[in-house]
Amino acid sequence: MKLWLNVECGDTPVIKVTRLDNREVVVNADLVEFVEATPETIISTTTGKKLVIRESVDEVIRRALEYRRRALPLIKTAANAS
Repeated sequence: MKLWLNVECGDTPVIKVTRLDNREVVVNADLVEFVEATPETIISTTTGKKLVIRESVDEVIRRALEYRRRALPLIKTAANAS
């Protein structure tokens, strides 16, 4: 069972962020390896990709945690149904 934060994004666990040119993109929350401020915020993924975004490190953390908070009850429900 796959979970998602935004229904429009299909069955992928994503968070929305904004590139420096104001284009909105979605990032698979499960692939985020680390986030750093250099002073721009850079998301590095487990696949080796890097995204430079407008949101702060704290905002990316907040969005990722919000995704996890929404996903955890669904995971527990699915596990109990097995």
